[in-house]
Amino acid sequence: MTLVTVVLLYLALGAVAGVLAGLFGIGGGLIIVPGLILSFGWQGVSPDVSAHLAVGTSLATIVFTSLSSIRSHHRHRAVRWDLFRPMAVGIVMGAVVGAWTAAYLSGPALQKIIGVFAITVALRMFLNATPKPGRDTPGAIGLGGAGVGIGWASALFGIGGGTLTVPYLSWCNVRIQAAVGTSAACGLPIAVAGALANVWTGWQNPALPAYSLGFINVPALLGIIATSVLCARVGANLAHRLNARVLKRIFALLLLVLGLRFLMS
Repeated sequence: MTLVTVVLLYLALGAVAGVLAGLFGIGGGLIIVPGLILSFGWQGVSPDVSAHLAVGTSLATIVFTSLSSIRSHHRHRAVRWDLFRPMAVGIVMGAVVGAWTAAYLSGPALQKIIGVFAITVALRMFLNATPKPGRDTPGAIGLGGAGVGIGWASALFGIGGGTLTVPYLSWCNVRIQAAVGTSAACGLPIAVAGALANVWTGWQNPALPAYSLGFINVPALLGIIATSVLCARVGANLAHRLNARVLKRIFALLLLVLGLRFLMS
């Protein structure tokens, strides 16, 4: 691949991830991680590090995209900061452990785990399976414990946590607008802690491609953030004009295909 082709690929990936994030209210990591794994494979990056590099780079992009999202939700008073604070403590600890967990997995094993996660999310989206409110919001210790689990899984899969945080808070009887806004805020500590841990765990790995800071590829990071934030607004506007249910099922099928590909590779 030429340099121009690679740059255009990253810009396109950021645009697609941004539109899908705005359209479906999901974190861009769900499409960025599989997209980067495929992209790195096409460029000849070692399969031993391609999945780790995709996860770390995805988390780094979320650092930038979450700031815009937090500002927007805070402006609409949709962030429950009283819930965010205890969850953030657990999230940081869980995200660091999650990054270390990923580092100890082989590249093919991590790809298969990401494949299982993609299939699980796809089935949940296709069936529109959402948890019913079933309990009250726990205290600080309970929220912190939930944050540990959410942070660990998010750092392992390279996502901002919305796929896990929104259902959890909804289950705790938090209204959906506040669950989404608080989830957006939780994405920042997940991304910061996970990205820094991936820099540390991947530092000076001999299999990394050029211009990588640990398990973060700088050209991919810059290309994705250049288009994802702007295109997220496009996706949000489209969400009010298109048949979201049909589009959601199409996206679920895409995730299903990607997940099966990683399982069989």
